[in-house]
Amino acid sequence: MRVEFIEKEVLNPLGEVENKKIELNPLPYDFDQVSLIDNTKPGTEIILKVLAETLGNREFLYIKKPAGTPTSEQKIIKASSSELAILALGDCGSCASWLVLDAIRLEKMGIPTISIFSDHFASFARQLAESHGISDLRILEVEHPIAGLNNDEIEEKALKIVPNLLYILQIP
Repeated sequence: MRVEFIEKEVLNPLGEVENKKIELNPLPYDFDQVSLIDNTKPGTEIILKVLAETLGNREFLYIKKPAGTPTSEQKIIKASSSELAILALGDCGSCASWLVLDAIRLEKMGIPTISIFSDHFASFARQLAESHGISDLRILEVEHPIAGLNNDEIEEKALKIVPNLLYILQIP
C-alpha cells in the first residue's frame, strides 16, 4: 500500500491585514436620517422594519444589496449620506464577513454603524472586525436561526433586540 502526503496551505478566514487601529465613530446624540442596509437574506427586511418602527419619526434610506457580496461603491456612498447606518443580516459565513467589511467602510467614511448578526455568527464578526483594526464594532445579536421562520417568528426575535438598540443609541 502506498500513501501519498500532500501539503496544502489553509487560509485563515480572518486574513492578515495591517494592524492599524480604526476609531469607531461616535453615535449622534440626535439624528434624523438612518440608512438601513438590507443584504436580502430571508427575514432581514422584517428585522429592519421592526427597528425602523422603534426609531420613530426619522427619515429612512433603504438600501438593498445581494447577500454574500460587498455593497457596491455607489450604494455605500448613498448610505453615507445618513447620520447612522444599520446593517443586517450576518447569519452565515460570507454574509457576516461582508457585513463587517461594509460597516468598516462606512466607519472609515465617518458614518457610525450598528450591525446585526445572528448569535451564532456574532463572535466571528467581532474577530473579523478586530483583525481589521476595529475591535469595538457595534454588534447587535439576534437569536439564530432566522431563515426558515415565518414573519411572526422573525418579528418576535427582532423585538427582543429593540432594548439593546435603544440602549446603544441612548434613547429612553
